[in-house]
Amino acid sequence: MASLKAVKDRIATVTSTRKITSAMKMIASSKLHKAQSRIENMLPYERRLNRILIDFLAFDSEERSIYTENRVVKSVAIVVFSSNASLVGGFNANVIRRVAVMLDEYKYLGIENIHIYPVGKKVAEAVKKLGFKIEGNFTNLAEKPSYEEASDLARILMDKFKKKKIDKVELLYHHFKNTAVQSLTQDVFLPIEFPKVERHFPEHMDDFIIEPNSREIMESLVPKVLLIKMYTVLLDSNASEHAARTMAMQLATDNANDLLQELNLQYNKTRQQAITNELLDIVGGSFK
Repeated sequence: MASLKAVKDRIATVTSTRKITSAMKMIASSKLHKAQSRIENMLPYERRLNRILIDFLAFDSEERSIYTENRVVKSVAIVVFSSNASLVGGFNANVIRRVAVMLDEYKYLGIENIHIYPVGKKVAEAVKKLGFKIEGNFTNLAEKPSYEEASDLARILMDKFKKKKIDKVELLYHHFKNTAVQSLTQDVFLPIEFPKVERHFPEHMDDFIIEPNSREIMESLVPKVLLIKMYTVLLDSNASEHAARTMAMQLATDNANDLLQELNLQYNKTRQQAITNELLDIVGGSFK
Protein backbone atom coordinates (compact mmCIF):
# COMPACT_ATOMS: atom_id res chain seq x y z
CA MET A 1 0.00 0.00 0.00
CA ALA A 2 1.24 3.50 -0.85
CA SER A 3 2.66 5.65 1.91
CA LEU A 4 0.67 8.50 3.46
CA LYS A 5 2.97 11.06 1.87
CA ALA A 6 2.57 9.53 -1.61
CA VAL A 7 -1.24 9.50 -1.33
CA LYS A 8 -1.27 13.03 0.07
CA ASP A 9 0.88 14.24 -2.85
CA ARG A 10 -1.51 12.62 -5.33
CA ILE A 11 -4.48 14.29 -3.64
CA ALA A 12 -2.76 17.68 -3.94
CA THR A 13 -1.97 17.04 -7.62
CA VAL A 14 -5.52 15.97 -8.51
CA THR A 15 -6.97 18.89 -6.54
CA SER A 16 -4.78 21.30 -8.51
CA THR A 17 -5.80 19.66 -11.79
CA ARG A 18 -9.48 19.89 -10.83
CA LYS A 19 -9.12 23.62 -10.22
CA ILE A 20 -7.61 24.04 -13.70
CA THR A 21 -10.25 21.96 -15.51
CA SER A 22 -13.04 23.68 -13.58
CA ALA A 23 -11.69 27.12 -14.52
CA MET A 24 -11.28 26.07 -18.17
CA LYS A 25 -14.86 24.78 -18.19
CA MET A 26 -16.11 28.15 -16.93
CA ILE A 27 -14.13 30.01 -19.61
CA ALA A 28 -15.31 27.65 -22.38
CA SER A 29 -18.89 27.95 -21.14
CA SER A 30 -18.68 31.74 -21.28
CA LYS A 31 -17.29 31.64 -24.81
CA LEU A 32 -19.95 29.11 -25.80
CA HIS A 33 -22.70 31.45 -24.61
CA LYS A 34 -21.41 34.21 -26.90
CA ALA A 35 -20.80 31.86 -29.84
CA GLN A 36 -24.23 30.28 -29.44
CA SER A 37 -25.84 33.70 -29.44
CA ARG A 38 -24.03 34.64 -32.68
CA ILE A 39 -24.99 31.46 -34.54
CA GLU A 40 -28.61 31.61 -33.34
CA ASN A 41 -28.87 35.19 -34.56
CA MET A 42 -27.22 34.36 -37.89
CA LEU A 43 -29.09 31.20 -38.87
CA PRO A 44 -32.53 32.83 -39.39
CA TYR A 45 -30.94 35.43 -41.68
CA GLU A 46 -29.14 32.78 -43.72
CA ARG A 47 -32.27 30.64 -44.01
CA ARG A 48 -34.37 33.64 -45.03
CA LEU A 49 -31.84 34.63 -47.67
CA ASN A 50 -31.90 31.09 -49.06
CA ARG A 51 -35.70 31.21 -49.06
CA ILE A 52 -35.63 34.42 -51.08
CA LEU A 53 -33.33 32.81 -53.64
CA ILE A 54 -35.50 29.68 -53.86
CA ASP A 55 -38.61 31.84 -54.32
CA PHE A 56 -36.79 33.78 -57.00
CA LEU A 57 -35.92 30.54 -58.81
CA ALA A 58 -39.54 29.50 -58.55
CA PHE A 59 -40.56 32.78 -60.17
CA ASP A 60 -37.94 32.54 -62.92
CA SER A 61 -36.73 28.95 -63.14
CA GLU A 62 -34.82 29.62 -66.36
CA GLU A 63 -32.40 32.02 -64.70
CA ARG A 64 -29.18 30.44 -63.44
CA SER A 65 -25.76 31.50 -62.15
CA ILE A 66 -22.21 30.44 -62.97
CA TYR A 67 -22.08 29.19 -59.37
CA THR A 68 -24.82 26.62 -60.03
CA GLU A 69 -22.96 25.04 -62.93
CA ASN A 70 -22.33 21.31 -62.52
CA ARG A 71 -19.32 19.96 -64.39
CA VAL A 72 -16.97 17.00 -64.42
CA VAL A 73 -14.77 17.20 -61.31
CA LYS A 74 -11.12 17.44 -62.31
CA SER A 75 -10.03 19.58 -59.38
CA VAL A 76 -11.57 19.86 -55.91
CA ALA A 77 -11.19 22.21 -52.94
CA ILE A 78 -11.92 21.09 -49.38
CA VAL A 79 -12.42 23.63 -46.60
CA VAL A 80 -11.95 21.92 -43.23
CA PHE A 81 -12.83 23.51 -39.89
CA SER A 82 -11.10 22.47 -36.66
CA SER A 83 -9.74 24.22 -33.56
CA ASN A 84 -6.35 25.78 -32.87
CA ALA A 85 -6.03 24.23 -29.41
CA SER A 86 -6.51 20.81 -27.84
CA LEU A 87 -8.64 19.73 -24.86
CA VAL A 88 -11.81 19.48 -26.96
CA GLY A 89 -12.52 15.77 -26.63
CA GLY A 90 -13.00 14.07 -30.02
CA PHE A 91 -13.75 17.34 -31.85
CA ASN A 92 -10.49 17.50 -33.84
CA ALA A 93 -9.96 13.74 -34.06
CA ASN A 94 -13.34 13.28 -35.76
CA VAL A 95 -12.56 15.98 -38.33
CA ILE A 96 -9.11 14.55 -39.06
CA ARG A 97 -10.48 11.04 -39.54
CA ARG A 98 -13.20 12.25 -41.92
CA VAL A 99 -10.90 14.47 -43.98
CA ALA A 100 -8.50 11.53 -44.38
CA VAL A 101 -11.40 9.52 -45.85
CA MET A 102 -12.32 12.41 -48.19
CA LEU A 103 -8.73 12.74 -49.38
CA ASP A 104 -8.63 9.03 -50.07
CA GLU A 105 -11.85 9.29 -52.09
CA TYR A 106 -10.39 12.07 -54.25
CA LYS A 107 -6.91 10.59 -54.65
CA TYR A 108 -7.77 9.57 -58.23
CA LEU A 109 -7.58 13.27 -59.14
CA GLY A 110 -3.92 13.43 -58.14
CA ILE A 111 -2.45 15.35 -55.20
CA GLU A 112 -1.91 18.47 -57.31
CA ASN A 113 -5.67 18.70 -57.99
CA ILE A 114 -6.75 18.47 -54.35
CA HIS A 115 -6.71 21.89 -52.69
CA ILE A 116 -7.14 21.97 -48.91
CA TYR A 117 -8.06 25.13 -47.00
CA PRO A 118 -7.70 24.38 -43.26
CA VAL A 119 -9.41 26.67 -40.78
CA GLY A 120 -7.67 25.63 -37.56
CA LYS A 121 -4.12 24.59 -36.66
CA LYS A 122 -4.96 21.02 -35.70
CA VAL A 123 -6.30 20.00 -39.09
CA ALA A 124 -3.55 21.97 -40.87
CA GLU A 125 -0.90 19.95 -39.03
CA ALA A 126 -2.72 16.68 -39.76
CA VAL A 127 -3.05 17.43 -43.48
CA LYS A 128 0.67 18.22 -43.74
CA LYS A 129 1.48 14.88 -42.09
CA LEU A 130 -0.67 13.16 -44.71
CA GLY A 131 1.57 14.68 -47.38
CA PHE A 132 -0.83 17.28 -48.80
CA LYS A 133 -0.12 20.93 -49.39
CA ILE A 134 -2.38 23.43 -47.66
CA GLU A 135 -3.71 26.59 -49.29
CA GLY A 136 -3.42 29.90 -47.43
CA ASN A 137 -3.39 30.59 -43.72
CA PHE A 138 -6.83 30.84 -42.13
CA THR A 139 -6.02 29.53 -38.65
CA ASN A 140 -6.92 32.88 -37.08
CA LEU A 141 -10.54 32.37 -38.16
CA ALA A 142 -10.91 29.34 -35.90
CA GLU A 143 -10.27 31.44 -32.81
CA LYS A 144 -11.74 34.78 -33.87
CA PRO A 145 -14.57 34.39 -36.43
CA SER A 146 -14.73 37.38 -38.73
CA TYR A 147 -17.24 38.05 -41.50
CA GLU A 148 -14.62 39.95 -43.51
CA GLU A 149 -12.06 37.14 -43.42
CA ALA A 150 -14.69 34.45 -44.00
CA SER A 151 -15.89 36.46 -46.99
CA ASP A 152 -12.34 36.69 -48.32
CA LEU A 153 -12.04 32.91 -48.17
CA ALA A 154 -15.39 32.49 -49.91
CA ARG A 155 -14.42 34.95 -52.63
CA ILE A 156 -11.15 33.10 -53.29
CA LEU A 157 -13.08 29.87 -53.81
CA MET A 158 -15.77 31.56 -55.90
CA ASP A 159 -13.16 33.18 -58.14
CA LYS A 160 -11.35 29.87 -58.70
CA PHE A 161 -14.63 28.11 -59.43
CA LYS A 162 -15.66 30.85 -61.85
CA LYS A 163 -12.32 30.60 -63.67
CA LYS A 164 -12.68 26.78 -63.70
CA LYS A 165 -9.50 26.26 -61.67
CA ILE A 166 -11.60 24.11 -59.35
CA ASP A 167 -14.79 22.25 -60.21
CA LYS A 168 -16.16 21.53 -56.75
CA VAL A 169 -15.83 22.91 -53.23
CA GLU A 170 -16.74 20.90 -50.14
CA LEU A 171 -17.02 22.00 -46.51
CA LEU A 172 -16.28 19.80 -43.50
CA TYR A 173 -17.34 21.18 -40.13
CA HIS A 174 -19.24 20.46 -36.92
CA HIS A 175 -22.85 21.61 -36.81
CA PHE A 176 -23.85 22.87 -33.36
CA LYS A 177 -27.07 21.29 -32.06
CA ASN A 178 -26.63 21.75 -28.33
CA THR A 179 -23.90 21.68 -25.69
CA ALA A 180 -23.78 17.88 -25.69
CA VAL A 181 -24.21 17.24 -29.42
CA GLN A 182 -22.16 18.55 -32.35
CA SER A 183 -22.67 16.68 -35.59
CA LEU A 184 -19.86 16.37 -38.14
CA THR A 185 -21.21 17.70 -41.44
CA GLN A 186 -19.93 17.38 -45.01
CA ASP A 187 -21.56 19.90 -47.32
CA VAL A 188 -21.14 21.07 -50.92
CA PHE A 189 -20.35 24.79 -51.15
CA LEU A 190 -19.91 24.98 -54.92
CA PRO A 191 -21.71 24.41 -57.19
CA ILE A 192 -24.76 25.66 -55.31
CA GLU A 193 -27.38 22.99 -54.87
CA PHE A 194 -30.96 24.06 -54.25
CA PRO A 195 -34.01 21.87 -53.77
CA LYS A 196 -36.12 21.45 -56.87
CA VAL A 197 -38.80 24.11 -57.04
CA GLU A 198 -42.11 24.10 -58.88
CA ARG A 199 -43.45 27.02 -60.84
CA HIS A 200 -45.92 28.12 -58.24
CA PHE A 201 -45.36 30.48 -55.37
CA PRO A 202 -47.19 31.92 -52.37
CA GLU A 203 -49.94 34.52 -52.63
CA HIS A 204 -47.64 37.26 -51.35
CA MET A 205 -45.63 36.82 -54.55
CA ASP A 206 -48.53 37.39 -56.95
CA ASP A 207 -47.22 40.88 -57.68
CA PHE A 208 -43.55 39.87 -57.70
CA ILE A 209 -41.63 42.60 -59.53
CA ILE A 210 -37.95 42.29 -60.42
CA GLU A 211 -35.85 45.42 -60.67
CA PRO A 212 -33.73 45.99 -62.68
CA ASN A 213 -33.81 42.43 -64.20
CA SER A 214 -33.43 38.74 -63.40
CA ARG A 215 -29.80 38.52 -64.46
CA GLU A 216 -28.60 41.36 -62.23
CA ILE A 217 -30.62 40.08 -59.26
CA MET A 218 -29.11 36.62 -59.68
CA GLU A 219 -25.56 37.99 -59.98
CA SER A 220 -26.07 39.97 -56.78
CA LEU A 221 -28.05 37.47 -54.71
CA VAL A 222 -26.07 34.27 -55.28
CA PRO A 223 -22.67 35.65 -54.14
CA LYS A 224 -24.39 37.12 -51.09
CA VAL A 225 -25.83 33.70 -50.22
CA LEU A 226 -22.38 32.11 -50.56
CA LEU A 227 -20.63 34.71 -48.38
CA ILE A 228 -23.25 34.35 -45.67
CA LYS A 229 -23.04 30.56 -45.83
CA MET A 230 -19.26 30.55 -45.30
CA TYR A 231 -19.60 32.86 -42.30
CA THR A 232 -22.47 30.82 -40.85
CA VAL A 233 -20.45 27.60 -41.14
CA LEU A 234 -17.54 29.33 -39.40
CA LEU A 235 -19.79 30.40 -36.50
CA ASP A 236 -21.29 26.90 -36.38
CA SER A 237 -17.85 25.32 -36.05
CA ASN A 238 -16.75 27.87 -33.46
CA ALA A 239 -19.82 27.24 -31.28
CA SER A 240 -19.26 23.49 -31.62
CA GLU A 241 -15.63 23.85 -30.51
CA HIS A 242 -16.56 25.71 -27.33
CA ALA A 243 -19.35 23.21 -26.62
CA ALA A 244 -16.93 20.30 -27.06
CA ARG A 245 -14.39 21.95 -24.76
CA THR A 246 -17.06 22.68 -22.14
CA MET A 247 -18.12 19.03 -22.13
CA ALA A 248 -14.51 17.77 -22.11
CA MET A 249 -13.59 19.96 -19.14
CA GLN A 250 -16.79 18.99 -17.31
CA LEU A 251 -15.93 15.32 -17.82
CA ALA A 252 -12.35 15.93 -16.65
CA THR A 253 -13.62 17.72 -13.54
CA ASP A 254 -16.06 14.90 -12.76
CA ASN A 255 -13.27 12.34 -13.18
CA ALA A 256 -11.06 14.37 -10.83
CA ASN A 257 -13.85 14.42 -8.23
CA ASP A 258 -14.24 10.64 -8.49
CA LEU A 259 -10.49 10.15 -8.21
CA LEU A 260 -10.32 12.44 -5.17
CA GLN A 261 -12.97 10.37 -3.42
CA GLU A 262 -10.95 7.21 -4.05
CA LEU A 263 -7.71 8.85 -2.92
CA ASN A 264 -9.29 10.26 0.25
CA LEU A 265 -10.65 6.82 1.05
CA GLN A 266 -7.22 5.30 0.41
CA TYR A 267 -5.59 8.01 2.55
CA ASN A 268 -7.94 7.34 5.46
CA LYS A 269 -7.39 3.58 5.22
CA THR A 270 -3.62 4.01 5.07
CA ARG A 271 -3.71 6.46 8.02
CA GLN A 272 -5.93 4.11 10.03
CA GLN A 273 -3.60 1.19 9.31
CA ALA A 274 -0.57 3.26 10.35
CA ILE A 275 -2.29 4.21 13.63
CA THR A 276 -3.26 0.57 14.23
CA ASN A 277 0.32 -0.56 13.64
CA GLU A 278 1.61 2.06 16.09
CA LEU A 279 -0.89 0.92 18.74
CA LEU A 280 0.11 -2.70 18.20
CA ASP A 281 3.75 -1.72 18.61
CA ILE A 282 2.95 0.14 21.86
CA VAL A 283 0.85 -2.71 23.23
CA GLY A 284 3.43 -5.28 22.19
CA GLY A 285 6.20 -3.27 23.86
CA SER A 286 4.31 -3.01 27.16
CA PHE A 287 4.34 -6.80 27.59
CA LYS A 288 8.10 -7.13 27.16
